[in-house]
Amino acid sequence: MNEVVGVRFVNSNRVYYFSTNKLELKEKDEVIVETEKGLQFGTVINGPVKMSDDKLVFPLKNVMRVATKEDLKQQKANVEKGEKALKDAKSIANKLNLDMNIIDATFTFDRKQLIFNFLADERIDFRELAKKLASIYKTRIELRQIGVRDKSKEIGGIGPCGRFLCCNTFLNDFNSVSINMAKNQYIALNPTKINGICGRLLCCLNYEDEQYTEMKKKYPPIGTIVKVGQESGKVVSHNLFKETYTIEKSNKTLEEVKLDESDK
Repeated sequence: MNEVVGVRFVNSNRVYYFSTNKLELKEKDEVIVETEKGLQFGTVINGPVKMSDDKLVFPLKNVMRVATKEDLKQQKANVEKGEKALKDAKSIANKLNLDMNIIDATFTFDRKQLIFNFLADERIDFRELAKKLASIYKTRIELRQIGVRDKSKEIGGIGPCGRFLCCNTFLNDFNSVSINMAKNQYIALNPTKINGICGRLLCCLNYEDEQYTEMKKKYPPIGTIVKVGQESGKVVSHNLFKETYTIEKSNKTLEEVKLDESDK
């Protein structure tokens, strides 16, 4: 078991786990952590907790220290420089006629890297843009093309349910979502009903899909013939919450049947 804390970085909702490095840490502590990209500033949002190896990504990086006053001052300066870098990048991209929407700019804590996220409909040749930015900021430049789901995760908003977007509040990763999940849950395949504000399928289609699959095991599959009393009929629909299903009899009439009434 490893003693770790969950850390969230600026402009990100994803939680990364780091070894406590035997430091006394608590939630809401601002910390400096070691990452593959160098030192990063983040906030402890979970832990310390004990986690097994299979739930962590190795090699496990360390929390280097609780942020000092100097660290907080440097982080504030990094944020301000990031805002300026974003304006510069947009201006340069416009002059280069690059069809891209640059969303944000973030320095690593040690300023060894400046990372930009952008949206674009097609692949962009941003080599000239990166070269100009590197000459201004004298650091390594990374430009990442992100998708519309990533944009929603960064910007946030209100979903069709009336709550803040899941991706912007607690989802750390995007799980695969398919149209079959909507079909499995008997949801009308209306794009206005099953798509989120990002234009992609709702992430929440994942939440109950497994439960629907499990509940449907008790029911005769749609399209099969079942016998109810002295009559037979074809199953045309299920109502999982009433624990009934509907059959179409030979005379084309419909009958609602309780789950325990048929000879499946």
